[in-house]
Amino acid sequence: MTADLIAQARAALRRGDPQAARAVLMRTDPGPEALEVLASASFVLFEYERSLREMESAYAGYRTAGDGAGAARVARMLGGMHGSTSGDWAVAGGWIARAKTLLSELPDSSERGWVALTEGMFTDDRARKNADFQLAIEVGRRTHDADLALAALAYLGASLVHDDRVEEGMVLLDEACAAVAGDEVDSFIVVEEIFCQLFAACEHTRDVRRAEQWMRIGRQVAERRRLPAVSAYCHTHYGGILTAAGRWSEADATLTEAIRLWALGRRTLKAGALARLADLRVKQGRYDEAAALLEGLTDGDATRPLAALHLARGEYAIALDLLEHAVRRADPRSSSCLPLLGLLVDAQLAAGRDPGATIEAMTACAQAHPSPSANALVALAHGRAGHGDPKAWLRDALDGFNQSHLPLEASLCRLDLARACSRDNPEVAVAEARSALLSFEMLEAARHVDAAAAVLRELGHRVMPPKPSGQSLTRREEDVLRLLGEGLSNPEISDRLFISRKTVEHHVGNILVKLGLRNRAEAAAYVVRREPAR
Repeated sequence: MTADLIAQARAALRRGDPQAARAVLMRTDPGPEALEVLASASFVLFEYERSLREMESAYAGYRTAGDGAGAARVARMLGGMHGSTSGDWAVAGGWIARAKTLLSELPDSSERGWVALTEGMFTDDRARKNADFQLAIEVGRRTHDADLALAALAYLGASLVHDDRVEEGMVLLDEACAAVAGDEVDSFIVVEEIFCQLFAACEHTRDVRRAEQWMRIGRQVAERRRLPAVSAYCHTHYGGILTAAGRWSEADATLTEAIRLWALGRRTLKAGALARLADLRVKQGRYDEAAALLEGLTDGDATRPLAALHLARGEYAIALDLLEHAVRRADPRSSSCLPLLGLLVDAQLAAGRDPGATIEAMTACAQAHPSPSANALVALAHGRAGHGDPKAWLRDALDGFNQSHLPLEASLCRLDLARACSRDNPEVAVAEARSALLSFEMLEAARHVDAAAAVLRELGHRVMPPKPSGQSLTRREEDVLRLLGEGLSNPEISDRLFISRKTVEHHVGNILVKLGLRNRAEAAAYVVRREPAR
C-alpha cells in the first residue's frame, strides 16, 4: 500500500503536480522514501525551509535503515538545495562531500553522475566545471539515465557558451532541447533546467532569434505536459531575453515574478533579477523606480543599468567612473566585455572625451568573437564618434541590430542616422526619425519617444497626437490613469484595483482614445501635467 502511494506521488511530481503528490503522501507513513518525495514537492512549491527539514529527516531515516544509496542521493540533493536556495556554500559543499563518501562504499550507479553534475554547477573553475559535466554525461549514458545525460549536456553547452565557445555550446543546448521536445526527459525539473540553461546562454550572446524559436517549442511542451511555473533562475534570464526582444510588458511581469520567487529563499542571486528589471525601467524612462531597484547594488549585473541610469540623468562623471572600473576588472578577451565598452563609448562622448582607445578595444573583442550584434555595437560606436562616414557606419549597425532582432538598439540607431542625414538629406532623416518614433511608441520607451519627436521638430515636422474623442473618463478609467501616472504596469494595476488584466487593457485603450494619447508614456506625462478630475 505504501509503495503504491509513493509511486503515485512520484508520478504526480513527474508531471509537475506537487500538490497532488503531497496529498497522496499524507495518506502514508512518513518513512524516508515518502519524506524524500515530500521534500521534492515542497521544493517545487518554493517552500524551501520545509523542503530542507523534510530532506534532512529523509537522510536520517535512510541512514538508520542502512540504505547507503538512498542516503547518498539525499545528501547530494541537500547539497544542491543549500547552494541554490540559500547560497550557503560551506553547507552545500559538506553535503556533497558526504554524498561522495557514501557513494565510495557502493557499486557504480547513476548517482555518481548526479553528484558530478551538482559539483559542476557550483564551481567557478571553468575547466573543472566542464570536466564534471562531461563525467555526468558519460555516467548518464552508461547507466541509461537519460535525465542525467541530457541535463548535463545542457549545463555543458551553457558553460561552453559562457566561455565564448558559442557554436560548440549551442549545438549541445539545441540537442538537449530537441530531446525535451521528443519526450525523452522524464522529470519536469530537468525539462525546466534544460530550458533555463538555454535562456542563460541566449541572453549572454543576445541570440534572441534562437531563444524565440525554442520559446515556441517550450510553450508547446508545457501545454502538452501541463507543466507548472518555472524557477526564479529561469524567469531571470527569460526576462532579460524578453527585454532585448522588445516584449517589455512580458519582461516586466516575468522579472517581477523572478524577484518574488528569489525572495522566498535567501539567495543573493536576486540581484540579477533586480538589475534586469532596473535595466528595463531605465529603457522605459522610469528612472526613480530604476534607482530604487538598484539601491545597494554596486557591481556584477547591476553595473550596466547603474551606468545607463547615471548617463540618462546627465551624471557623466559617475557613469564614467563606474564603467572604467568595470572594464578594468573584466576579461578583455571575453565577449561579455563588449556591451560595457559600448556603454563606455557613450559616456566618453557625453563627457567630451575621446573614445578612440575604447573603440579599438571593442574592435579587437568583436573580431575575436564575431556576431551580428557584436559587429553592430562596434559600427554604432564608430558612427557616434563621427569616424569616416558616420552614415555608412550607422547603416551597418542598423543592419546588424535588425539581423539580431534587437528593436530598441535598431531604433536608437535609426535616430542617430536621422541626425546624421539631417543636413544633407532631410527627407531620409524624416523617414528614419518617423520609423524610430513609431518603434519607440510601440515599446513605450518614453524618453526615446520625446527624443525622436524633438528630432522631427528640428526637421520642421510637427508630431501631432491623435485628437481627443471628447468623451469623459469614467471613475474607474480615472483610477487607472492615476496609476499609469505612477508608472505601474498592467499586472500591477490589476493587483491594485482587484480587476483582471484584460479589464485593465480595455481601460487603458479607452483612456488613450478619449484623451487623444498615443501610448502609456503620454498618459503618464498627461497625469504629471494635469491631475485628473476626481
